[in-house]
Amino acid sequence: MSIWKDNTATRPTPVPEAKEPPARFDAVAKPEFTPTPVPHPAPRVAPSASRKESLIADDITIEGKIEGGGSVRIAGKFKGNVHVQGDLTIEVGAKLTGSVRADKVTIAGELEGNVDEASLVDLQQTGVVNGDLKAGSLTVAAGARLRGQAEFGWDDGKGSTPSKHSNVHGVNGGS
Repeated sequence: MSIWKDNTATRPTPVPEAKEPPARFDAVAKPEFTPTPVPHPAPRVAPSASRKESLIADDITIEGKIEGGGSVRIAGKFKGNVHVQGDLTIEVGAKLTGSVRADKVTIAGELEGNVDEASLVDLQQTGVVNGDLKAGSLTVAAGARLRGQAEFGWDDGKGSTPSKHSNVHGVNGGS
């Protein structure tokens, strides 16, 4: 007698399931990289020339000397002489202590020193000058302050070339 049962009956052989073909993923064609130009702010262009402009920011204090062919914009504090062939702008709240030689000098802040040579000095309403000015032309806005002497309109051969409008222009356009 056997303890086990002879199971010789034929069992159905499992039929492998029909497999679906694996999903086919074609590589997606990569789009060609076309760089987009980054917009840049328009540079400030002086009407007299297209020179580069250097900036001394409002939170900076520098002591030294500035010389060169470009323009300078001072928004902070600078102690030293500025001699440039371009323009000089002293912004509201800025202070320059030293002598100045530039083509056009715009003063909206404070200048403690002389403008030795300029074709045009524009003293704006908030501008303060403690020193002498020599320029071809001088524009003074109401409210501006000057302690010193101003010479303008004279061609003394030192480069302060008088312009067509060698006079003082007030806010109301009077001369």
